This record gives sequence, structure tokens and C-alpha cells, in this order.
Amino acid sequence: MTTIAVIFAMRAEAAPLIAELDATKERASLRPTQLYSARQGETKVVIGVNGVDPVHGVDLVGTEPAVLTTMSVIDRWKPDILISAGTAGGWSRAEANIGDVFVAWPHVVRHDRRIGIERFHEYGIGSHPVWNRSNELATALGARLGIVTTSNSLDESDTDREWILSLNGEVKEMEAAAVAWVCSLSDIPFVAVKTITDLVDHPTPTADQFLANLATASHRLSEVLPPAIRWCAESVRSGSH
Repeated sequence: MTTIAVIFAMRAEAAPLIAELDATKERASLRPTQLYSARQGETKVVIGVNGVDPVHGVDLVGTEPAVLTTMSVIDRWKPDILISAGTAGGWSRAEANIGDVFVAWPHVVRHDRRIGIERFHEYGIGSHPVWNRSNELATALGARLGIVTTSNSLDESDTDREWILSLNGEVKEMEAAAVAWVCSLSDIPFVAVKTITDLVDHPTPTADQFLANLATASHRLSEVLPPAIRWCAESVRSGSH
């Protein structure tokens, strides 16, 4: 059986797919992590959600929870392909619009891990490659391609903006590079599918845009993920992954 895993940071992002697949909750070895599974014909779909912070009661966004969730999923199921799915910021300069779907290509990077020491500089950025058929997946979904950049902040500093520009970033979010790094340790093909909640270079504050558009972007995500899962599973079964 082919296994496709999907990793989310927020419950609101994951809930539509969990409901659509009628996924069953699974036991998680790490307490905050929430795991679900469903069967779609010859495909097992595993869904990992970062869970809720036990102190503050908020979704566990950011790179550290994403690492825990990804490790939990890989250790237990060893998926054929793993998708980092979620909402993200886009750029008016790249002609992004709220609700647009992006598939990461040709890599994901970090834009806030600046280490000014030889070789550590490259390590800090990361530049983790994505699955080599991600561009074909984007075509199948009618999605856009772009470099996804990751940080642990919802907004960005002037220095972050300079780095994002220098890295040719078109999508900004908080988990993908961490998920990609864990996948690289286990040779698991990595895909990132992101829908736009906010425009980073828009005068409206990022948090206001994000909250206003989270439901819309999450719904759009739920529309594209089932065909993305099917396409990835068919690719695995055809032996072309």
C-alpha cells in the first residue's frame, strides 16, 4: 500500500481534510502531536498536526513542533512522500493573491537563520530540495511554483525582507524548511503545498490579514490536497517518484 503523509501546523488548516477523509485519530507517542489516518483505495493517508501548546492553549506553529510531528510520522509510517501543507504569506511583487496555491520549487530555505561563519552560513539557509516531480504536481493542480522561505515569526524585519529578496522567495511561512530537513535525513521525498492568507508587502498588518483570510485559505487547501494526494500516490505506484 502506498502511504502519503500530510503535515500541518494548525488545527484550522487540517480540519477540512480530516473531515473529508473521515480520518481516524491515532495514538501519538509525543503528547502535543496529533495523528490521524485514513484509507483511500490503495492509499493510506497519514495526517500529522503539531497540536496545542499545553501552557498557552494555542496552535504549535513554528519549526520545533514541525520537527517533532514530522519525526513522529516518519518513524511510525515511513511514508512514500510527505507533504508540508498549510497557509502562508505571499508577495504583491510576485503578483500573488489571497487564496492562491503554491507548490515549492526548486527548494525551500530559511530566511532568518543568519550565521556569519564560513559554511555555517550555507547551513543556516538550508536550501533543502523538493521532490523532483513537484513542478509536474503544480501543473496538475493548476498551482504556481515558487521558492518557500521559513522563519519562526509571523511578520518579518527589514533584514528578513532583504534576505527573502536575495533568496528569490515568493512564499513565506513557518514550518516547511524544518519539515524538509527531517525528510532529508530519512530520504523521504518532500513536497510543500501552501495557500496564501496574507500579502507580506501590503499595508494592512500581517496578523489582521492572516486572521481575516485563514478560513478561506484553509478551505482552498482542502480543495487541492485530495487531488495532490491522489497524484502523488499514482506517481509512486507507477514507479516514477
